Amino acid sequence: MGRRAAAGALGGLAGGVVFGMLMAMMGMLTTIASMVGSHSAWVGFGVHLMISVVYGLVLTLFFGRFLHSYGRGSLTGLVYGVVLWIIGPLLAMPVMLGMPVLALNATAMLSLMGHLVYGIILALVAVAVVRKAHA
Repeated sequence: MGRRAAAGALGGLAGGVVFGMLMAMMGMLTTIASMVGSHSAWVGFGVHLMISVVYGLVLTLFFGRFLHSYGRGSLTGLVYGVVLWIIGPLLAMPVMLGMPVLALNATAMLSLMGHLVYGIILALVAVAVVRKAHA
C-alpha cells in the first residue's frame, strides 16, 4: 500500500472512531445501520468505519498535496469535513432513507460538528503518517 493510501486509511479510521463515539452518544448509529437494513448500533458503527476509511483514502489520494504541514492539513480537513457533511447527511442519507433533503436542524448542526472533528483528525493523522514516511 502506498504511503498516501496508508495515511488516508489510518487517518480515516482514527477520525471515524472518534466521530463514531460522538454518534453513539447522539444515538445516531442505528440511523446509519438502517441504510443497510439493520437496526444494530454495532452494524451502524461498522458501516460508519468503512465509509470513514474510504473517505480517508479519497482525501489523501486526490488532495494529498495539501497535507504537508499541520496548519494546511487542518484547514484542508475542515473544508473536507464540510463537504462530506453536505454530501452525506444533508443529501445522500436523506435520499436513501426518505427524509427531507438539506434539513438544517439541531441534529444536522451536531452532525456538522462531528464531520469537522472527523476532517481535522483525518488530515492531522495523514500528515503525521506522510511526515514519518519521509523521516
